[in-house]
Amino acid sequence: MNYSGAPGLEFGGGNVSLDPAVIAQLPDGCTVVSTEGHGVSFWANTGRIDVELPNGTEQSFFIKVLSGETGRHMVQAEYESMKAICSVTPDFAPKPIAAGAYDTLPDTHFFLCEFRDLLDELPEPQEFTTRLAALHQNSKSPTGKFGFHTSTYPGNLPQVTEWEDSWEIFFSKSLKQALDLEIKAKGSDPEMEQLLPIIFDRVVPRLLRPLETDGRSVKPSLVHGDLWYANSGLDAETGGSLIFDACCFYAHNEYEFGQWRPACNRFDDKYLDAYHQRVNRSAPEEDYDGRLDLYKL
Repeated sequence: MNYSGAPGLEFGGGNVSLDPAVIAQLPDGCTVVSTEGHGVSFWANTGRIDVELPNGTEQSFFIKVLSGETGRHMVQAEYESMKAICSVTPDFAPKPIAAGAYDTLPDTHFFLCEFRDLLDELPEPQEFTTRLAALHQNSKSPTGKFGFHTSTYPGNLPQVTEWEDSWEIFFSKSLKQALDLEIKAKGSDPEMEQLLPIIFDRVVPRLLRPLETDGRSVKPSLVHGDLWYANSGLDAETGGSLIFDACCFYAHNEYEFGQWRPACNRFDDKYLDAYHQRVNRSAPEEDYDGRLDLYKL
């Protein structure tokens, strides 16, 4: 967990004290009514802040607090990711408000966004994939390339986001970094050492190079980057689907679905079928399943 505690500023237990840097991001003249822990995170302390505005109405905010240098990068990356999503599909994600550092505690960082009360239900496939397709199709890479303007973090690990013209090259770099981090954490493995040259010299070119040859090309689409079912929900007020906890970059849109392949995810074939009613599978279509298995890595 990338959180070392915030003495005197923990959420819940009747505490309404917030760091001045957080207060500065709340509406002018509001009064903090309550704070409480909210949600579950492997990496951060998460909470809800309820305030009363000068006109007597109430408003709520979601806050995520992390510690250390990695925590600083993670909150900034989430802010930039959520901002990018909201710029394309504003109803599909909670509006991000700020990312910053506490004034009173060293090396303590926060991400703040609007609070959206979620139902404990999976999004409906048709409505959810309509919004997801809009994110992918209506987004436009500012450079025309694959990547993102800042490093982003699935969990607490950085991913490659440097701009690349080629999707094959971008994905290869991304997968190599992920595997390097795995080996660093768990040590070398003879089977892994045997498989890696096959993956990078044979499998990746075989499955990804056809996307960008014979007159074909891949549009760099904004992807959530870590879109499993626990990073989605239904807005209790509107009933609309929402996504959050993003680690965005511009990618092949089908990259999003590698995360849907493992059995632990609950986005099954109904969601894929609904999405592809709106967006065709990339050519060559016969490589589709192989590409998703590769992206699953």
